[in-house]
Amino acid sequence: MKYKSVFDIIGPVMIGPSSSHTAGAARIGRVARNLFGREPKWADIYLYGSFAKTYKGHGTDVALVGGLLDFDTFDERIKQSLDLAVLKKMKISFHEEEAVPDHPNTAKLVIGDTQGELELVGISIGGGKIEITELNGFKLRLSGHHPAILVVHDDRFGAIANVANILSKHEMNIGHMEVSRKEKGKMALMVIEVDQNIDDVVLSEIEGLPYITQVARVVD
Repeated sequence: MKYKSVFDIIGPVMIGPSSSHTAGAARIGRVARNLFGREPKWADIYLYGSFAKTYKGHGTDVALVGGLLDFDTFDERIKQSLDLAVLKKMKISFHEEEAVPDHPNTAKLVIGDTQGELELVGISIGGGKIEITELNGFKLRLSGHHPAILVVHDDRFGAIANVANILSKHEMNIGHMEVSRKEKGKMALMVIEVDQNIDDVVLSEIEGLPYITQVARVVD
C-alpha cells in the first residue's frame, strides 16, 4: 500500500478516541451538510455494524452531528455538538440497525428542512478516510478527500462531454470520474474529483449546459 502523506499512517488531527468512529464519522456528516448546501433542520441517522454497537462510547454520534454542523475533525465544538444541535432546534434521531452492511462502519444520513431532503450512505474505512457509497439512491464512490463536482443530469448524448470540455477549458485535471444512472434515458449522476479548487464560475458554466438539473460542490 502506498501512502500520500504521514497522515495516511497516523491518522488525521481530530477530536475523539477513534479515527474510524470519530474523524471518519465527522467527515461523513460534513460531506452530507456540504451536499445539502445548508444547515439541516432535522436528521435521521441510521447506524450499522460496529457504528451501531459502539457509537456512544466512541463518540460517533457527536462526530456525525458535528459534521452536520460543519465542524472539521479537529474542531473542539464537536464535543458539544449534540447540545449545540438542540440550541439550534435541529431535531436528531439515531437508529441502531440490525442489517449486516457491506462495511462494518456504515451510516445512512437522511437530512432535510422545509425546502427538501437528502439521503446519503457513507463508510469510514480507517485513518479518518471515508467513502460515500450512495446519494439519493444513486450508487457512487466519493472519497470526500478531494475537491469534487456532483452533477445531476438527464441521461443524454453529449452531457458528459460538455462538462468535461468546461473542466478542460479551465485547466482542471480529473483524478476520478464516474457516472451512475437508475434507468437508461432518465436521470443520471456524474461524480468528478479534481486536483484544483472549484471556482463559482466553473459551477455556473456547468449549470448553464443543456440537460443539467443540479450541480453541487464538495470541498476537501
